[in-house]
Amino acid sequence: MRFAANLSMMFTERPFLERFAAAAAAGFDAVEFLFPYEVPAERIKAALDAHGLTQALFNLPPGDWTAGERGIACLPGREAEFREGVAAAIAYAKVLGNRLLHCMSGIPPDGLPDGVEREAALALYTDNLRHAAAACAEAGLTLLVEPINNRDMPGYLMNGTALARRVIGAVGAPNLKLQLDLYHCQISEGDLATRIRANADLTAHVQIAGVPDRNEPDRGEVHYPYLFEVLAGTGYRGFIGCEYRPRARTEDGLDWFRAARERSRQAAR
Repeated sequence: MRFAANLSMMFTERPFLERFAAAAAAGFDAVEFLFPYEVPAERIKAALDAHGLTQALFNLPPGDWTAGERGIACLPGREAEFREGVAAAIAYAKVLGNRLLHCMSGIPPDGLPDGVEREAALALYTDNLRHAAAACAEAGLTLLVEPINNRDMPGYLMNGTALARRVIGAVGAPNLKLQLDLYHCQISEGDLATRIRANADLTAHVQIAGVPDRNEPDRGEVHYPYLFEVLAGTGYRGFIGCEYRPRARTEDGLDWFRAARERSRQAAR
């Protein structure tokens, strides 16, 4: 198992660029974060290199985050902005070296509509993904879609693994894959071991957090040591992104991480 610390949620006791050193000191060899665009790519790359870290992934620009936007791929009239965001994300990835980019679907203007309106939002989302996947393919990158639960993000369009499979199939791009966040999946669907196995053919990145409170993964209702075995059994060899909110100081809640690394080392012997 290879773990990536999510620096948008972990080590937040420090300024952003100081979190790289903290992640490396804690034993992580990779990082991820939501959005890099407020920091020059060269400064992030310098932090990665200084601490021997791999950049796992980050998200395309989400629109106006402070105004509640959570991606613009399904928002009509924003197509030009979306394409500019794709180009910006690819430019950052070329500097940082990650091979994965996540595209947030967004929340339709009227929340999560039914019928014709929902299908129109999905059609626009699919068209935008088709463009983004083609641009990513030219750069040697893989584009990801991630189902996010509607409790944490009400009205979010991409909200289930069945829908993700439908959209990925409709786009038809070999470099469009699934980002399987087991925290969101447990809240939306449950039956995690079955979901992992059923979607192993499309899964390119996995994320974890404790359920229901999104704290450390050794808290709550999900038994991650078992799920790590399930993931390994499917042949998954990508990173596991640690996208959770520590209950206190990040380093004080990493017993689960040390235990998981030790189990992985023993299994590899």
